[in-house]
Amino acid sequence: MANTSLEFIKDKKTAILTIERPEQLNALNPDTMAEIDAALDKLIAEKDMRSLVITGSGNKAFVAGADIKQLEGLDADGSYKLSVNGNRVFSKLASLPFPTVAAVNGYAFGGGCELAISCDIRLASENALFALPEVALGVCPGWGGTQRLARLVGTGHAGELMFSAGRLSAARAFEIGLVNAVYPQDKLMEAAMELVSKIGKNAPLAVAACKKAMYSGVEVSLAEGIAIEAKAFSKLFETTDAKKGLNAFSNKEKYDFTGE
Repeated sequence: MANTSLEFIKDKKTAILTIERPEQLNALNPDTMAEIDAALDKLIAEKDMRSLVITGSGNKAFVAGADIKQLEGLDADGSYKLSVNGNRVFSKLASLPFPTVAAVNGYAFGGGCELAISCDIRLASENALFALPEVALGVCPGWGGTQRLARLVGTGHAGELMFSAGRLSAARAFEIGLVNAVYPQDKLMEAAMELVSKIGKNAPLAVAACKKAMYSGVEVSLAEGIAIEAKAFSKLFETTDAKKGLNAFSNKEKYDFTGE
């Protein structure tokens, strides 16, 4: 895939997407957002994908936010279009039918934090810092930060981070549930790849069903969520993977899931 600010590779059935603008601390500009959008479309078209890992190049930053130069001079109409487009891309990421892992290896500020929280799972290096500093610039988060962060950590923690424009250490992010685990920086990608390897050994249709049912369920009542789960559960029994996987377990055999 030709691009100027992304490294996009496939390792078997896992994709690794690296933001490659180290001199700008991997800040997101319109071209980079368009490349992320195109990469996601490529992943959606490939039916055998099991997981996606997103990280940033270099040792300082995951993504240090949106490129501020693109914000200067915007009026209400232009900023609205910027917000809508960014949310469209990040919502596409959030709705991928397989798990996504953000390997946060440094600054995750503004749009970088919003990119991380659009992923299903976040792993952080010990030097990672999270921030939504938009109010210190006279604006507010515009790519899902006000919505996804509160759903992840509650309105108290989310409000403190947004209202103060402060920075959250990796250790504190772990304490409040923003990240799943913290690793030495040189072990971060190894940990991320180990996690997606575990995920990739499981039935992909079942993993996708878990993801869809979980996110659909948290938006409705418990009773409605349980009904969603029941439908997902029953539908999987029509798949080859379920039939052969259950049979293999009963016979103490190994079965490699095919996604059928």
